[in-house]
Amino acid sequence: MLTGFSPRKQNLTLYIMPGFEQYEDLLSRLGKYANGKSCLYIRKLEDIDQDVLRELVGQSVEYMKETSE
Repeated sequence: MLTGFSPRKQNLTLYIMPGFEQYEDLLSRLGKYANGKSCLYIRKLEDIDQDVLRELVGQSVEYMKETSE
């Protein structure tokens, strides 16, 4: 799986498979969120910068494609 999404009752959950260590700059600009090892929890889309989210997911997918080849 390159990335995943689950609209749960409490949060929107995105699965960023490589984790978050290399995305600290993007996370600092994202907005209001919580995270686990590879899960990004967002209560409402209005809480975050959606352009930054697109960039985060895009970079994560790119990284996964590069490392799985």
